[in-house]
Amino acid sequence: MLRQPARKPASRSHGFTLIELLVVIAIIAILIALLLPAVQQAREAARRTQCKNNLKQLGLALHNYHDTFTVFPPGGTYYANIASQPGSWSTQSRLLPYVDQANLHNLIDFSQGYSAQTTVSQIRIAMFICPSDVNDRANGAHWPITYAANFGEWLLWNPTNNQFGSGAFGPNSRTGARDFTDGTSNTIGFSEVKAWQPYLRMTSGTPTRPTSPMGVASLGGTLRLTGHTEWVEGRAAQMSFTTTFGPNAECLYDDAGTPRDIDFMAVSEGSSATESSFGSLTSRSYHTGIVHSLLMDGSVRSVSENLDINVWRNLGTRAGGEVVSEF
Repeated sequence: MLRQPARKPASRSHGFTLIELLVVIAIIAILIALLLPAVQQAREAARRTQCKNNLKQLGLALHNYHDTFTVFPPGGTYYANIASQPGSWSTQSRLLPYVDQANLHNLIDFSQGYSAQTTVSQIRIAMFICPSDVNDRANGAHWPITYAANFGEWLLWNPTNNQFGSGAFGPNSRTGARDFTDGTSNTIGFSEVKAWQPYLRMTSGTPTRPTSPMGVASLGGTLRLTGHTEWVEGRAAQMSFTTTFGPNAECLYDDAGTPRDIDFMAVSEGSSATESSFGSLTSRSYHTGIVHSLLMDGSVRSVSENLDINVWRNLGTRAGGEVVSEF
């Protein structure tokens, strides 16, 4: 009788059990949770570096402009004692030839308002926008700017005597290095602002300067959501900041239940022949705890939002006679 050959036992395949699979997934999730903040921090560090480099390039452009014209560019140009003037061109637009945008600059007719020259205004200038800003988007035929010119503390322009504020720039300003008696290393030229900044705008009247950030909301005016959205425009609400309050100061306003951190602008330059322009236009950024600021000597500093307000205001004046402490 023939015997059947003995069968070998079937080999068993060892796969992952459900518990083992869940453990692996949990380990991967933990690793991602540990690595993601490090990746985000590395990206933000790179964005900070790029932001500071943008300001550095603006500083070089300012000094090249000064070498050519012996003065720094104005913060808009307007006729005194005349109302309803067309929108003037910004300080930043006048620096275009010195930031590799000479062809774009050649398209501008500075004798005419910017609003009719959309061939220029619709161009996005990457160097004018902080890479950390979350609102890098067009406003119709315009693109934002997040590096604002220093217009001083509160007064922007008096059309009756053509007096501009205490900052590095202002309407019709022709400041040269000789005018910075506080020292170019002690005066801010540009500082960060946020694109699409909400602000209250008054069309007439002389506001009382607020004594605290929370007092800005009580100044009144019409709420607009389009501050710092037009790099071409020379009016303060678009291309400047003031040192009324310190970096990243919160000026909260209740917009029908929606809290907004606001700026304030009284009587836009060129809209009245007799009423002065004032503004609380805060320097803000998306970099945690700081804003980047360009000094008039061309250096760039990371300024803490906890800086003493008096030091900040002293840095905002070109000829205030103050002694600026370390910052």
